[in-house]
Amino acid sequence: MAVKFEQTGDGAYSLDVRGYSCPHPQMYTKKALQKMASGDVLTLLFDNPSSGESIIAMCDTDGNELFERKESGGSFTWLIRKV
Repeated sequence: MAVKFEQTGDGAYSLDVRGYSCPHPQMYTKKALQKMASGDVLTLLFDNPSSGESIIAMCDTDGNELFERKESGGSFTWLIRKV
């Protein structure tokens, strides 16, 4: 199981942390956002529901915008815009 962070387009990135438990999804999300430019969008894929609360708190603290949340079959897909 490997973390997958990649650029998927101009100003668009994807981070797949499915299979990881707290606090790893939040830590990897924070590191990915640090590598991105203001206005870039991160598509975050994770499957640990308790990680969601930590990621929401991190976005609130850092000022990043969590603007879309989807759940399907126990997997979450969230879109975060770096401010």
